[in-house]
Amino acid sequence: MKIIVDAMGGDNAPQAPVRGAIQALRELDAQVILVGRGEEILKVLHEDGITDLPAGLEITHADQVVEMCDNPATAFREKKNSSLTVGLNLLKEGAGDAFVSAGSTGALLSGATLLVKRIKGIRRAALAPVVPTGKGGAVLIDCGATAECTPEFLLQFAFMGSYYAERVLGRPEPKVGLLNIGAEPTKGTSLQQEAYQLLKKAGDEGRINFTGNVEAREAVEGAVDVIVCDGYSGNIFLKTVEGAGLFLGREVKKIFLKSVKTKLAALLVKNELAQFKKLMSADEVGGTALIGISKPVVKAHGSSGAYAIRNAIRQAMEFGKSGIIEDITENVSHMRLPAHPARSDENTEEKEI
Repeated sequence: MKIIVDAMGGDNAPQAPVRGAIQALRELDAQVILVGRGEEILKVLHEDGITDLPAGLEITHADQVVEMCDNPATAFREKKNSSLTVGLNLLKEGAGDAFVSAGSTGALLSGATLLVKRIKGIRRAALAPVVPTGKGGAVLIDCGATAECTPEFLLQFAFMGSYYAERVLGRPEPKVGLLNIGAEPTKGTSLQQEAYQLLKKAGDEGRINFTGNVEAREAVEGAVDVIVCDGYSGNIFLKTVEGAGLFLGREVKKIFLKSVKTKLAALLVKNELAQFKKLMSADEVGGTALIGISKPVVKAHGSSGAYAIRNAIRQAMEFGKSGIIEDITENVSHMRLPAHPARSDENTEEKEI
């Protein structure tokens, strides 16, 4: 597969995207188009002793960069020759199979929505990271693309997250839970209560495996494979999990460095500690799928290093091969409310966090 990579996006650009692309070429059998300032990309390659472009690597020049201080809703329009805009247009035109960027989340969401377009019938695209849980991870959808949601949005998120869990995580009949403050159907605000009824109906019809409301504690323990929520709640949930992981990691390290006895104990469980660190590392996942767009788009973390970009490319390849977009397209009629005919806002900009 050919993956388009925003070489100027992220805190560590262009070094991380360029070196991550080289790792993907060597280890994943990927083809990569690096989009950005050609001279800066070549400089990184030369610093690493690469004087000729490796087979499977292309460079498309784009002399502008979308900065974090730019207006995310309009940056891709105002900077038409930015690496992000040029890369998304390449994806739209079919020059590559998927797009990866560690740049501005808001600009990526707006650009993907208005350039590449959402799948017809999908109200809002959703950011769907895989968060660590006690049973190997769960799809969190949405984690920040749309702060204010309707029950119909959450219904669509449930379907899209279910397809992703099944196709990419390999979970047959993935369990879908609605993030809430209690298990009872009457818990939560009107949004959760109305969404619950829509998800229950879809579950009763056998279209998704809806198991009911799920509290944050049970979600982290692995009660479900898909955690459905609005972007505001999802963003808080995600950052709480990330913060808790960092806190636990530091505290465990303190314990094992406390004395000679604990240092010896650390040596005995060295491999297990490494596995725990890997479980909690966002670099291993690589990025967050932007589900609902008509072609695969993956958002890598802004602080991604080369290894994380390499894994974001891997994730983009898995996304592209999975058939999720086809699943959504074929079943979108089941994700819409009969009382809401096609609207004129199919590809308007979302309110982002």
